[in-house]
Amino acid sequence: MNGKNRLKLGFFGANCSSGKSVTTAPERWSGAWPEMLEFARDADAGGFDFLLPIGRWKGYGGSTDFQGSTYETLTWATALLASTKRITVFGTVHAPLFEPVLAAKQMVTADHVGHGRFGLNIVCGWNEGEFEMFGVKQREHDLRYEYAQEWIDVVMQAWAHEGTFDYDGKYLQIKNARAYPKPLGNSRPLLMNAGASGPGQAFALRNCDAFFVATGGTRTSLEGSATMVNEMKNAARALGREIEIFTVGQVICRPTQKEADEYYHYANIENADWEAIDGMLKNRHITRDAIPADEYQAKRRYFAANAVGGYPFVGTPDRVAEELEIISKAGVRGIGLSFVNFLNEVPYFCDEVLPRLERRGVRAKH
Repeated sequence: MNGKNRLKLGFFGANCSSGKSVTTAPERWSGAWPEMLEFARDADAGGFDFLLPIGRWKGYGGSTDFQGSTYETLTWATALLASTKRITVFGTVHAPLFEPVLAAKQMVTADHVGHGRFGLNIVCGWNEGEFEMFGVKQREHDLRYEYAQEWIDVVMQAWAHEGTFDYDGKYLQIKNARAYPKPLGNSRPLLMNAGASGPGQAFALRNCDAFFVATGGTRTSLEGSATMVNEMKNAARALGREIEIFTVGQVICRPTQKEADEYYHYANIENADWEAIDGMLKNRHITRDAIPADEYQAKRRYFAANAVGGYPFVGTPDRVAEELEIISKAGVRGIGLSFVNFLNEVPYFCDEVLPRLERRGVRAKH
């Protein structure tokens, strides 16, 4: 993540069955460990910058039980860090579900295994059904970030404080805590967050190195994307901090535009797992009874077409490279990519898209 690549490229959601594609297509990503390990090693050898998992505990139903089979991300990250050489691997941690001193110790373990290549994606959570699994009651929205601030404060002390320390907060009271070893190299892991609300953004700006945002329809508009990036960077600078902006997207890249468009429609629309999409919407309290029928259908199609919140980069290697360059020129520092099948599709991306990005000056020659 500290290399020469102007645009950091990584992968998002590979720890989950189906990844980010709500599809019943039989070739969809299994998320099984043998394929996961092979893919991670290929990503490492290919010069990609990071692997970012989704913190998921329960699937969304449907015929695929979308994201129903997942690896716990700190264990997952530690295993992959032990099996790779240069790529950064993040853990995605629900602060309300992980005691902070224990989590700090787990993350330092991963950091040492990976020789300083571990990163933390801290999340507060929103899925009430998942929290019920752990007997934890979700807090009101703004209070989640109050708790998360105390949580990260404790983690930071565990990483940096010599000797023992106490913490007396509104939510956390800790006595005589001690945590050794410290993160590798007298530093700390990279911190990332993707809070979309006002309190979520404020939390990220105060604490994190990277902030994930949705590019939406502006991914081909240099001006629109640059405005969004500058607003976030200026907000961080007003707090005396620097922050990098990241985004996510699904890639469907084929030799011709027709092939890419046809596969996109086949995987994301024709074979969408509509029951799973209904399950996701229900978790967000969006049901057929709650909103007009046409609005509900529009939301269903949006979830299917955009791989659950990631812009689809669909086209030839030239087109995909061009759109990624536009994002880079707008100031976006990195993008977490997803594929219908990571292991099957990433080699073509490496062979065709990466060299084009190198020629455009977006990526350093690997």
